Amino acid sequence: MIRRLLVRSEFPYRKNSLNLFRLLLAFLVLLAHGYYIVGRSDSPGFNGENLGGWAVIGFFVISGFLITRSRFRTDAGTFLVHRIARIMPAFVVCLLVTAFGFGPVAQLITHGSLAGYLTTGPTPLEYIWGNFFLHIDHYQIGSSLSDVPYPNAWNGSLWTLYFEFLCYLTVWLLGGLGIYRRSVVFVGALWVVSVLVRAAMAWGITGGLDEDFGLFARLLPYFLGGSLIYLVVHRWGLVPMIGILSIPVATALMVFVPVVGGPLAAPLIGYALLYLSTIVAQPPWVARNDVSYGFYIYAWPVQQLVVILGGAALGMPLYVAITTVGTFALGWLSWMFVERHFIRLAKGARGQVAVAARA
Repeated sequence: MIRRLLVRSEFPYRKNSLNLFRLLLAFLVLLAHGYYIVGRSDSPGFNGENLGGWAVIGFFVISGFLITRSRFRTDAGTFLVHRIARIMPAFVVCLLVTAFGFGPVAQLITHGSLAGYLTTGPTPLEYIWGNFFLHIDHYQIGSSLSDVPYPNAWNGSLWTLYFEFLCYLTVWLLGGLGIYRRSVVFVGALWVVSVLVRAAMAWGITGGLDEDFGLFARLLPYFLGGSLIYLVVHRWGLVPMIGILSIPVATALMVFVPVVGGPLAAPLIGYALLYLSTIVAQPPWVARNDVSYGFYIYAWPVQQLVVILGGAALGMPLYVAITTVGTFALGWLSWMFVERHFIRLAKGARGQVAVAARA
């Protein structure tokens, strides 16, 4: 038995449950945000981070692994086309749906009419254009969310996408260096530097850098931790024993080590999730359809609208159930009618959507 746990094997890129894990992480974001959106301050979490923050960390680690693989398998131009096609169309559609769907409904319910909705700043068009390039400059549309427990924020989740795309660009640039493709030590050194920068920023050594850099420095170690694990697994394979041991060690770092515990745990988080994705089965429909991105971007506006409709008064369990169903429905529609079609367009008529969803 022990000997089997020490046998290394190639990671099964076509037969794993990473889609399921990403969907579960998206649900944790919804769960954690739900407490704040209904006006509660007891959102579950540990070591200074709520479950939603830890779930985003999991997203970034998995993305670091998959995006590095994508960069190594494609040229620079193709890589950018694929990344833009994967993230931008559904994002823009979400902005449109929020501005001309969720917003007017909220305005009608809370104010009784649409008077001023198109002219009170930020207007719907200002909301769309101000957020169009992923950097979220407007969270509100007029006064449509002025009377809710968490006011004036239509989507508090979208801010991470800007920094995720910056991580894409980081790997896009580094992927052109031969040493980045060949040297685990070099990639490991970059990850260590990112952890040190994160620590410096947290301890107030900012060097005059702005808030955006601070957020980027906060998230980059997780992405590079996933990138490092890609090189490790690509070169030496996946060893079950290391995957098993990664779980308690990563957990201890995240729970007990302040500030840098999460960044230090990033490669272990990645290795543990990869191992778990090879032993935890996922339903075939989840394997074929990556709903996690759509689920992530629609969760917050669905939660706000359900609050306006009185869903928060039903209690947290029922509120979470209702918002989960509504969010999944929109995530599914996003995948079926937006995301997979642009993935096919970017990859060509013969592209495989299931593979693209994992890329």
